[in-house]
Amino acid sequence: MDCSFQFLKLLHIETRRRLLVLGAVAVTYLLFQWLLLPYENALRSLLPQSQVPDHVTGSFLAIHSSAKSVMVRNPLTVNSSDLIDAPRIDGVEKYAENSSPGGEIVHESEPNEKEGFKEIDSVLEEKGIDNTFEHAVNRNVDENSSSGNGVDTGASLALVRISNEENGSNLVKADEASDDFPEPTVLSKDEVSTENTLEENKTVAAKNSEGFKTIFPSSPLILPATASFINRTNMSYLVFNASSSVRSASLESDVVTIKNGSLTMTSPGKKMMKCNMPPKSITSIHEMNLTLVRHHAKPRALRPRWSSVRDQDILAVKSQIQHPPMAKNDRELYAPLYRNVSMFKRSYELMERTLKVYIYKEGNKPIFHQPILKGLYASEGWFMKLMEGHKRFVVKDPRKAHLFYMPFSSRMLEFTLYVRNSHNRTNLRQYLKAYSETIAAKYPYWNRTGGADHFLVACHDWAPYETRHHMERCIKALCNADVTQGFKIGRDVSLPETYVRSARNPLRDLGGKPASERQVLAFYAGNMHGYLRPILLKYWKDKDPDMEIFGPMPPGVASKMNYIEHMKSSKYCICPKGYEVNSPRVVEAIFYECIPVIISDNFVPPFFEVLNWGAFSLILAEKDIPNLKDILLSIPEERYFQMQLAVKKVQKHFLWHPKPLKYDLFHMTLHSIWYNRVFQIKPK
Repeated sequence: MDCSFQFLKLLHIETRRRLLVLGAVAVTYLLFQWLLLPYENALRSLLPQSQVPDHVTGSFLAIHSSAKSVMVRNPLTVNSSDLIDAPRIDGVEKYAENSSPGGEIVHESEPNEKEGFKEIDSVLEEKGIDNTFEHAVNRNVDENSSSGNGVDTGASLALVRISNEENGSNLVKADEASDDFPEPTVLSKDEVSTENTLEENKTVAAKNSEGFKTIFPSSPLILPATASFINRTNMSYLVFNASSSVRSASLESDVVTIKNGSLTMTSPGKKMMKCNMPPKSITSIHEMNLTLVRHHAKPRALRPRWSSVRDQDILAVKSQIQHPPMAKNDRELYAPLYRNVSMFKRSYELMERTLKVYIYKEGNKPIFHQPILKGLYASEGWFMKLMEGHKRFVVKDPRKAHLFYMPFSSRMLEFTLYVRNSHNRTNLRQYLKAYSETIAAKYPYWNRTGGADHFLVACHDWAPYETRHHMERCIKALCNADVTQGFKIGRDVSLPETYVRSARNPLRDLGGKPASERQVLAFYAGNMHGYLRPILLKYWKDKDPDMEIFGPMPPGVASKMNYIEHMKSSKYCICPKGYEVNSPRVVEAIFYECIPVIISDNFVPPFFEVLNWGAFSLILAEKDIPNLKDILLSIPEERYFQMQLAVKKVQKHFLWHPKPLKYDLFHMTLHSIWYNRVFQIKPK
């Protein structure tokens, strides 16, 4: 009996324990439901899209993405005629041969952010390539967005990651505003970003009667009254205004101030990111000139660990370059274009006679050995293609080489390895670090000089960061030639950023009207990227008939031709910086024989070590924008005609040719690399 009683007692205890556990679970569940109720919409994004109810109505349209959403950074222009081995690229879009950058032709990192994706699926299917990017909704990118980041829907469309337009292809991109991590949510230079205001993996937009326009949750642009945040069901929606006139008018409420010698436009209550702020320090052109002279007189490179016959070759030609024969009446070289035409001519001749380059075979496609010949980053691709095919300079035996070329594409490095939405580029830098360690372990040449006789050519904005530290002593030919981002004057080379619209005919539309027939004093049209361009428009848009300063031009072929005609018929073409210091407009102005007016503090102009930019361009401080017209009118007519002639003479140095010509862009880039190496080398 006692045993039976004890047994029943144990059953009752066990039952109570189970009930207690069930009760605790139920209470915990209800508590969690109560706590998570405010985040209902955020949790919905974790569900498959088919299970997400569309409860948002009216003028707001929400698009919920999966947790594995894709952020595509830089518009990449690739087709079968642009690549040496086109089928090796996965998930890459194709530009139409006649694609137009929306009337703006060339902008920093904007081959145009408005070129669509209409043919991407069919092109990838034809090549047997899987499209690795999400196509949420077909949409057009607004040509009239003041930030260049808007979406013109004209219907109930919303922000998505990949845009479709009948002219070509464009991948949506975001870029960092700083070299530090975590990477902020901000658009990089002149390209489009779609970011979630609540989570990284959600893209939500709001629509009003005037269209769409993107805004950044963590860092609004400086321009006020162009967007506002609306809280609806605990979600942050983006309200857009696509009217360029309204956006231009909104500039009137901004406050323009001078900080650190630079103009900046601020808006009350707006937090500015680094890319929307002027630099903390400014290096003038005069200071850059002094730095160049100093670094050539006293090289900063390390002495090699052991001597080399090739070093003796370079040391022998150095004295010949420093004491050249006088160049007189040279028909190929216009003397005012150069710092010292005799030194340049002698150096170029000795380069052709002496220089040998070894190209490392290590590295796999598409990052290595696969040039892109079209779009904004075409400079690095054209150089790679022409360098690898140039029998005069390239040697197969590294023991005979004076310089060593690392043939990687900074654009394809980003496209291939960057983890979308990670806001972290560390793996890109680690990839190049591993590459440099591989060639250092396999060959003795890197360790002999610490990489000082190695060079790279990279046009992507991230290249300064990607090559930092482990490639610090190399000669870097960079489009992003910013002295505040580690560009070393006298060692590194400022690479011209060229927007190539036709890989088969890179010289299409070359030239412009004679100087006497150019009636427009100054011309600019472009998106409102960065802090400087809104200031330019604030002072000069619709303010003076002689100053044709506009925002983005409308889309279409007619607008594109109108843009080209403006440059061909203008005396001065304004080249303000965007999010980065470099701008394709500089080369574009020369291409159309328009005198470039460079407004970008801390920018080192291309081929700075040999060209005299004062002969064919104007380089103004950003703080001089309010006096822009007075400065242009102060130039005597005779001086203007001299500068116009110089632009036509210097043009050949900025042109790509399928078969390299003497003094063309390929040879000028290689010469500047050679020239800086000559003046940096130290004997053992």
